[in-house]
Amino acid sequence: MGKRNSQRKNAAILDSDDTDSVSSSSTFRSDNVLVSGAEDVQLEKESILDQCLDALYEKRGSTREKALASIIEVFNRYLQHEFVEKNFATLLHQFLNSIKKGSAKEIALASHAIGLLALTTGPGDKAKEILEESVSPISQALKSLSETTKISSLLECLAIITFVGGEEAEETEKSMQIMWQVVHPKLSSNVVATKPSPVMITAVVSAWSFLLTTMDGWTLNSKSWQQSIYYFSTLLDKDDRSVRIAGGEALALIFEMGNLDKFCGEAKGSNDSSTIEGKNSQEFVHIQGLREKILNQVRNLSVEAGGKGSAKKDLNHQRNSFRDILELLEDGYSPDTSLKIGGELLSTTTWAQLIQLNFLKHFLGGGFVKHMQENEFLHDLFDFTPKSKLLLGTEGRISAIEKRLYKSPNSVLSKARTQFLNKQRTLSQDKNTGRFAVGLGEEEV
Repeated sequence: MGKRNSQRKNAAILDSDDTDSVSSSSTFRSDNVLVSGAEDVQLEKESILDQCLDALYEKRGSTREKALASIIEVFNRYLQHEFVEKNFATLLHQFLNSIKKGSAKEIALASHAIGLLALTTGPGDKAKEILEESVSPISQALKSLSETTKISSLLECLAIITFVGGEEAEETEKSMQIMWQVVHPKLSSNVVATKPSPVMITAVVSAWSFLLTTMDGWTLNSKSWQQSIYYFSTLLDKDDRSVRIAGGEALALIFEMGNLDKFCGEAKGSNDSSTIEGKNSQEFVHIQGLREKILNQVRNLSVEAGGKGSAKKDLNHQRNSFRDILELLEDGYSPDTSLKIGGELLSTTTWAQLIQLNFLKHFLGGGFVKHMQENEFLHDLFDFTPKSKLLLGTEGRISAIEKRLYKSPNSVLSKARTQFLNKQRTLSQDKNTGRFAVGLGEEEV
């Protein structure tokens, strides 16, 4: 996330000119915060947040935008558990008001702020409330497809709040359906069909895939997603590189889950695998053909030569991504990645984990490292223990371990999802054929 070079005094936070893009946020400088210890710093941060919260009631849109940008900056750099605990209802209410009534920029900022609010609270009643209260306003805002930046921010927000607060598969699938309608509207819809931009397509597919990582696969409504595999396949032929990569990663995730048949609708009309095999042999042949088509597309993209005006960095990113996807399709191996954070390694061993990591890293921007060091929800998600936590001993946040074990629904759900996914992959080896049987079950989230 971009940061300004200009330094600001507290009194000028809400009055200075704001020329940043929506993806940036005003920088919260600590020149007058470096006083006498951590308690004074915390009081100063809360004072600034109180000012920003008051400013969200102002009629002037630019004032609210500056307040939201400052809140985002503080939430990125410091986890504000106490402030959120005291002001949760007010924060959520004002953020949602901005989505309902604000400009495109204010909507984008408020969307990001709601996502940060969910990540700060972690799983539980508050996250569930955020999801329940936000889905309808976000869905309504997505129907006016005029600002790409606004749409991308709304999609990211919906993905984050569903990821944190969605406790039931139906809630997650509802959000996935809302996303899908942005680029694939129903024919019966009254919405005027407009051609989505590459940025919008990438945002939808990335957010959709991010939520798919939380689904066990077998609970998916096959009728809802029968066309998705074909759609992702078409994205591999698009001119925009980010669209191709997003489509490829979605396909990799579906293959890793062992659910290509589900997404192609092979099981339509029956849950009995023997009946399916007997009655749908023609469809089985069709799916095998689709698999071969996707394999050829992935193979070509993994060795694509640079075209005119092609950035070398982007081209290398595409090649590396599709080489990893090709290895999954041909040999059943998911990429192993590692990232050093504060001296400790954060590792991923599945496409699902990698997609989660990349999405959260993009959403948090400059706040990613801070959240990975201090956010208990992210520690749970990636099974990551930072050095700072080990050094705390029995002081401060050690009780958070108990929270993870006894209070966080996500901790239980995450482990259950992993166990189910491992079992599912094992079953996939019997169900799928040839090199597309990708049921590796040893990875852990």
